[in-house]
Amino acid sequence: MPYADDLPRATSGSRAWRKFARNPAAVLGALILLAVVSAALAAPWITPHDPATQSLIRRFTPPVWAAGGNAAYPLGTDQVGRDILSRIIHGARISLLAVVISVLVGVTLGLISGFVGGRADTVIMTVVDITWSFPQILLALAFVAALGPSLMTVILVLGFTGWERYARVVRAEVLALREKDFIEAARAMGIGSVRILMRHVLPNTFSSIVVLSTLQVAQAILQEAALSFLGVGSGRTYPTWGQMIALGRDFVSVAWWLPTFPGLAILATVLAINLVGDRLRDALDPRV
Repeated sequence: MPYADDLPRATSGSRAWRKFARNPAAVLGALILLAVVSAALAAPWITPHDPATQSLIRRFTPPVWAAGGNAAYPLGTDQVGRDILSRIIHGARISLLAVVISVLVGVTLGLISGFVGGRADTVIMTVVDITWSFPQILLALAFVAALGPSLMTVILVLGFTGWERYARVVRAEVLALREKDFIEAARAMGIGSVRILMRHVLPNTFSSIVVLSTLQVAQAILQEAALSFLGVGSGRTYPTWGQMIALGRDFVSVAWWLPTFPGLAILATVLAINLVGDRLRDALDPRV
């Protein structure tokens, strides 16, 4: 049987989603984002070819609609005959994994910092301030240079250089919430701190977390692209969008599709994320 306070929350949630669904730009962005996430999760099963398989015989095959195109390679092949479409699909996975790490670490530390306070708050916020004192791209370059370029290194670097934003935002939300009447009432009823955090505090920070997550995905995509473009990304064994642009820029005059399609993938994904994040903020913010 649901709690009585679940009914207003459910009504408010359904109203927010109806408001979100009435916005064509938000729906379009959500559909693009859903397609990207679904493709990233199902990449091993839906890609037409192995993204690492090379064949000099089919190198520089143009897209299927261009003269000399091959239906087996809809977006063409690169300078060593690898399928562009398969590499784009696999390239969507790194940024999504990095944001998951950032959310888990940042939200957990933000909840602890804001709700527990005291020495825990001081230590966590000191680490956040130290992390923010370094330019993020330089910090990522330092980690990659020390650990060596690899897929796992890039995921961990992107994840652990973005958590501080979540910690700072969630902490501010928790500081405003922990003195509210409903929190004091929960304490007076003898409800434990963990249950208060999970049931009463965390749900009230969801709107900020969702909006920040959408923006952080875009930031992670652009940061990974920058690292790969600089040659310190995931290495040549695993495709990423930035790496594909970096490898294709030398052949743009003879094979325009090499950097163009990964660039369009970044453009479409970041635009969709920004559309969804902006409309989610309006839909979930009770003051709007």
